Amino acid sequence: MFSGIFVLPWWGYVVVALGFTHITIAAVTIYLHRHSAHRAVDLHPVVSHFFRCWLWLTTGMETKQWTAIHRKHHARCETADDPHSPVVLGIEKVMWQGADLYKKESKNAETLEKFGQGTPDDWMERNIYSTHSVAGIASMMIIDLALFGFIGLTIWAVQMMWIPFFAAGIINGVGHYWGYRNFQAEDASRNIVPWGILIGGEELHNNHHAYPSSAQLSNKWWEFDIGWMYIRTMEILGLAHVKKIAPKVLLADDKTQCDQDTLHAVIMSRYDVLTRYARSVKQTCAEEIAHLKARAVRVDRSMVKRWLHSDEKKLSAVELERMKEVLSNSKTLHTVYSMRQELTTLWQRSTANKEQLVRQLEDWCHRAEASGIIALRDFSLRLRRYQLAHA
Repeated sequence: MFSGIFVLPWWGYVVVALGFTHITIAAVTIYLHRHSAHRAVDLHPVVSHFFRCWLWLTTGMETKQWTAIHRKHHARCETADDPHSPVVLGIEKVMWQGADLYKKESKNAETLEKFGQGTPDDWMERNIYSTHSVAGIASMMIIDLALFGFIGLTIWAVQMMWIPFFAAGIINGVGHYWGYRNFQAEDASRNIVPWGILIGGEELHNNHHAYPSSAQLSNKWWEFDIGWMYIRTMEILGLAHVKKIAPKVLLADDKTQCDQDTLHAVIMSRYDVLTRYARSVKQTCAEEIAHLKARAVRVDRSMVKRWLHSDEKKLSAVELERMKEVLSNSKTLHTVYSMRQELTTLWQRSTANKEQLVRQLEDWCHRAEASGIIALRDFSLRLRRYQLAHA
């Protein structure tokens, strides 16, 4: 039996398979995702072309197609136009048919034209990578056979299944269905686990949707983004240049009034602001719900939680009606909810200038502190101290 150039123990073949698939994941998250789709990092031409060639060998994916589909996902997230939303299509379809959804959208000329701008269009792309994608996959099979013999076919099969399952299925499916959320992004994105290793950091999907143009996907100190580690290593070696990361908010000790720095920090970190708001009033809402139940007012705690994590426009007619009924029986819940909705208008009012928005933010803080709700007062006093850290 042909054993190939390298004869390894069984665990050696496992290491090789995992190593090859990890390079593919690194190529997807660093080159396709952070570099091409979001322009968060610039890569040295040698690195960029290595990733393009590797992806041609291991996936047959084209840079323009992947970039366009991903950009459309962000632009149309959780709508009928989203190429792969489990909220719209169902988790099972995206999990197990994610690759088919990708192929279907890759044939949409309008998507490629509208969202695929700025991707490679050199001789190699036009004559090799885009026109002979099957040849790349076939070449990888031959390489694996030559290196490892017939066991190389198993390694090749693992390589072929890795991206369709983990990227098209797990990230696009589970990443919008199950996990924890650091930020109240406007979509259903979730962080699957805080240690981004198997999928190169893409497990931190909620972080990414909160700050899509950030080259770093980890946000909390206990989260690990291995793709970011590779980018920082390449930057030290002069092979990459980070263009943007998520803003860092500082709390100024001497600030008691809202100014343009406060406004800018609040808007830039708006999803974090909303998350902190919901957490700050959690105990207040729980106590008020207990009071309502003692008065025989029917109220669902999980529903109140959803109200505090959603814009009013995303609630169904039934939920809106139920919400109005509950809020009419509680001044506290009505204040907490209405103040949350008013806060979101700060970054939705496109016609207001900065001075007007600062005055609106100051007015919001004044009313929060005068509401008689301790949690609102404390949140407002903290919000006044917001300012962005300067790089």
